[in-house]
Amino acid sequence: MKPQLLKVSKDLVDSFSARQDNMPDVNNRWHYHPEVELVYFKKGKGTQFIGDSISPFLMGDIVLVGTNLPHYWQFDDCFFQKHPDMTADVSVIHFNENFWGDLFLNLPENQSIRTTLERSRRGLHICRQSGENIGCLIEKIICAEGSRKIILLMEVLTAISECQESNLLASIGFQNNFQESEKDRINSIYNYSIANFKKHISLDEIAKIANISPNSFCKFFKSRSRKTYSRFINEIRIGHACKLLIANKLNIKEICDESGFNNFSSFHKYFKQIKGKTPLSYQKSFLRSDK
Repeated sequence: MKPQLLKVSKDLVDSFSARQDNMPDVNNRWHYHPEVELVYFKKGKGTQFIGDSISPFLMGDIVLVGTNLPHYWQFDDCFFQKHPDMTADVSVIHFNENFWGDLFLNLPENQSIRTTLERSRRGLHICRQSGENIGCLIEKIICAEGSRKIILLMEVLTAISECQESNLLASIGFQNNFQESEKDRINSIYNYSIANFKKHISLDEIAKIANISPNSFCKFFKSRSRKTYSRFINEIRIGHACKLLIANKLNIKEICDESGFNNFSSFHKYFKQIKGKTPLSYQKSFLRSDK
């Protein structure tokens, strides 16, 4: 599967890019770039794809995506329905690892920042319980000018390095080894899968979307993603279930049905396989940490 190389726009005044997005469909395609990307979701929720990781993102989350790590954020459908209470508010920072000079990160005082950037090559997720103050600093970067802008970025990276609740997203063996000729196929697969994960998607159906034969699709998907398509679609379903568990508005059986599983035993099996705990344990741990 081939992500698209994205060219990040920069001006002649600032050494790195900082902006605020209010539209849920900005860069909502599988892409990568040499710049490190720092994202703060002040408002918004959906599903994030970072390398080979699929998980929900929620209001207040912060994600640091390292250089050339493919990523993709898909907001929930409700954010595209122009409801006044469902608006996106996302702060996005792009910067080159060495924009402050080749020697800067090698200074002994900057070891924590260097380590954070190294960890970001697998994607770093900071949940809202730990990231509220970091989010405020990120917002200040957008409005700052001059050297204050660089100082704030250093403060953010230092705060992330000191955060006790940051999670690595992509697996340790993930590599971006995609072919240029495949750059559009992943978007078709992802978009169709996200739109239809609640129903059964046959092999013939998804192969047609990818414009290859069913037999070729299996080999193609496994060789590029290091997982089967059935595993991929179940990860999307479990990611959706996690969001419903966190919202705490439906019971476990209703969440099972809403997430596209045919029976509760399959739901329970795949949830524990992917998340390492039962649905109820996952919900309790989140609600406990949210207090």
